[in-house]
Amino acid sequence: MSAWLARACYRVLLWLVFPLVWLYLLKRSRKQPEYRNHWGERLGYYPLEQSGKDFQGNTCPVWVHAVSVGEMRAAQSIVLALHQQYPQRPLLLTCMTPTGRATAQDLFGAASGIHARVVFLPYDYPAAIRRFLRTFKPCLGLIIDTEIWPHCIAECQQAGVPLVLANARLSQKSLNGYLKLAPLFRWALPKLAGVYAQTRADAERLTQLGAQHVQVMGNVKFDNQLDPLLIERGQGWKSALARKTMLLASSRDGEEALVLQALQDRLSDTLLMIVPRHPQRFDAVAALIESMGLSYVRRSQWQGEAITASVLLGDTMGEMAAWYSAADVTMMGGSLLKYGSQNLIEAAACGCPVLIGPSTFNFAQASLEAIAAGAAWQGDDASAVCREALAVLDDPARRSAMGQAGVAFSQAHRGATATLLRHVQVWLDQAT
Repeated sequence: MSAWLARACYRVLLWLVFPLVWLYLLKRSRKQPEYRNHWGERLGYYPLEQSGKDFQGNTCPVWVHAVSVGEMRAAQSIVLALHQQYPQRPLLLTCMTPTGRATAQDLFGAASGIHARVVFLPYDYPAAIRRFLRTFKPCLGLIIDTEIWPHCIAECQQAGVPLVLANARLSQKSLNGYLKLAPLFRWALPKLAGVYAQTRADAERLTQLGAQHVQVMGNVKFDNQLDPLLIERGQGWKSALARKTMLLASSRDGEEALVLQALQDRLSDTLLMIVPRHPQRFDAVAALIESMGLSYVRRSQWQGEAITASVLLGDTMGEMAAWYSAADVTMMGGSLLKYGSQNLIEAAACGCPVLIGPSTFNFAQASLEAIAAGAAWQGDDASAVCREALAVLDDPARRSAMGQAGVAFSQAHRGATATLLRHVQVWLDQAT
């Protein structure tokens, strides 16, 4: 297939699914009403008070795009570094999900002293992207992790906006999917101003897809500073609970049932804390716990006192560092079934031993390095992970050694943010 034909098929497909986009938003809004808000922004229409005209001094902003919660939290060190190094340069943050938007507002709202503008990035329709670029006139765009929107990349190049793929990762599974439309991405990726990958393996896969001059920068998630208030909160929980605690962190659909079944006999003397990855699943996980005849307390109804329940259900957002600080051992969600794992870096940085399952393709390099450092252990399935978690839980010396190894591992890999800023400095210094 030629690049021209691939682009034509992509554009036709976008218009064919156009009505389905709004049906999708309505469907998602049944569980998350926030999906009904800001629909105009999905097509590049922004209220006047959100336009680029009210940026202080009419200075063109630095635009940072992070699709949802995890990417927005990963971007924290980048946003803070940009604010510190270029304090007069406005910041524009875009995302695709309401939870990502809420996270951005929590992290970078007025209370943070940064005052970043937060909006949705339009869907990948050329006219919508052009409206976005005309409205805000960014001097530089940074896409965090890997979202490859061909029209967005092409329109930025056409408008003279340097667009950079930063902290980029691309699993073999994702590469195989992208390669089905290889001509389209091999047309779009060379139009990026820069591509900075987390690891050499990511760089090689991005190059195979068509990116040019890819450089390795490391992973900015190692650079994020832990919130001392959350660490203190978690330590307070741990003291008040006065029990052995196991955490299933950022769990995905199906994983809670496996862990509850494997640990059911130990939940009389051990507290299992479950924090689902997605807020729309909080009620479903609560129903699952009830169906198994186990007692539980919701975090939203818990004030940090001692409890006798078998399970503590994390149904709030933005407290992961507190959960890691309260846990004696963490089982990493997304790794027990074929989801590719969630990020283990924050758990390691908090000094919490990490147990991971067989599926780690989203964080393959970090997982391997954490295991090699003695900060993590990997099992073949959920049952093996639960058995090993119990073994670690009952071995204080091993818990301490894994926790210390995790802190050392996280500190040894810092520096990616500084590397990225050195690379993009030329565009920022040239911007007016």
